This record gives sequence, C-alpha cells and structure tokens, in this order.
Amino acid sequence: MKLDLLAFAAHPDDIELTCGGSIIKMASKGYQIGIIDLTRGELGTRGDAKIRQEESSKAAKIMGVTLRENLGFSDGNIEINQENRLKVIRLIRQYRPSLIFLPYWQGRHFDHIHCSQLVSQSAFYAGLAKIETGQEAYRPLRLIYYMCRQEFRPSFIVDISHYFADKMKAIKAYKSQFGNSEAVKAVPTALSIPSFLRGIEIRARYYGSLIGIDYGEPFYVKEALKIEDPLEFFKGIDPLRAVNTLED
Repeated sequence: MKLDLLAFAAHPDDIELTCGGSIIKMASKGYQIGIIDLTRGELGTRGDAKIRQEESSKAAKIMGVTLRENLGFSDGNIEINQENRLKVIRLIRQYRPSLIFLPYWQGRHFDHIHCSQLVSQSAFYAGLAKIETGQEAYRPLRLIYYMCRQEFRPSFIVDISHYFADKMKAIKAYKSQFGNSEAVKAVPTALSIPSFLRGIEIRARYYGSLIGIDYGEPFYVKEALKIEDPLEFFKGIDPLRAVNTLED
C-alpha cells in the first residue's frame, strides 16, 4: 500500500494532541494517511496497554486515517539501535510515504526525543539499497516535524479552523487520559486538569492568529522550501487578514 503521509509518535494520543487537525484535514481531502505509534503508553498514570489500544482505534476512526499500527516498543525505553531502525525502515519501505510527520527533536519527554531521532535516522537509511530488508530502497520527500512541548519558529502553519472540533473529539476518545470520570478525578495529573485541554486550544488559536485564521498547527522542516512562483503562491492570501500578520 502506498501512503501519502506516515505520522510517527512515541505514544497513542501524541498525534491527536500535536497535529491531529492537520491529519484530519488531509484525510478529508482523500489522502492516504497512516499513523505508527511506537509504544502502547503503558507507563501512563491511568489506563493500560489494552485500554489505550482501544482508545487509539476510536481516535483513528474519528480522524479518518487509512491505517494505524503499534510497534509495541517499551514505553519509557525507546532504544535507538539497529533492530528498531530496521523495524521502522521496513515500514517506510512498505508504505512509501511522500511525507513523514515526526516529533520535533528537542523536548521535555525523552520518548519524544528518541522517537524523533529513531525515525529521522531510519528515514535516511531506508534510502540505502545495501541495507537489506527484502524490499526496494525508498526515502520520503521530506521529514516534517510537529510541535510537542518545545516551541520553535514554524516553517509553516496549517489552517485547521474547520477541523479543530474533530481534533478535540479525537483527543477526548482517550477517556482514560482526558475524561471526566471518577477514575480520572481520583488520580489527577497534568493531563486530566481542565486547563490542559484549554491549553491545546490556546496554542492552536495563537498559531492561527499568526496567519490570520482561527486555529493553526505549526510545523518545521530543516530544508529550504522551493517556490516556483512567489506571486502564485501568495496571491491566495486574504488582504485583510494579511495586514494582521505584518509588523507596523
């Protein structure tokens, strides 16, 4: 199966929290989207591997993705070694995505950092024919980094204004993490307090404001982006909104 985009995450719910609106938007346009969760999130304060698997399946249906798989790596111990690289290389060669989404390489949570390092290395090595997996060598067009906790100056921002409500539905599919049940209230964490989800909305509103829309999701690419015709590229901008993005 050929995918247009393959998104990698350290844990179930990472994609929903960080770039879920963009995933939903692209899936609604008919693109073939896949999600690979490296771990089952079993170290989370609430829930277990089985519950989080069920929740991630529900969220995947809400997002409309083509497939979602879990590599079953140990939560809290995503090792960057040849065995794990080969597992990711096989997936990249199998699905041949044009783009890969992965977490920004700096952050507070080391699983996110190690996920970024592992996937970026694997994407490069997937293009080397002498690394044998019984598959044709393949390298995606671009690696696109999504924002976790660590902020960066975005290379671009995706307008998710029409998809933000569905993004929040996908997040709330993880009832063990973000629900309002007595079980969640009994063991409060940073994820379960009401201000956490408000923070997701505030961030989306902030990045949306930078491009003159209601909600946005920021992304970063390391390479310079090629634009053939700057006039054609920018002429679709609403002049009234464009003024709000310029400095006085």
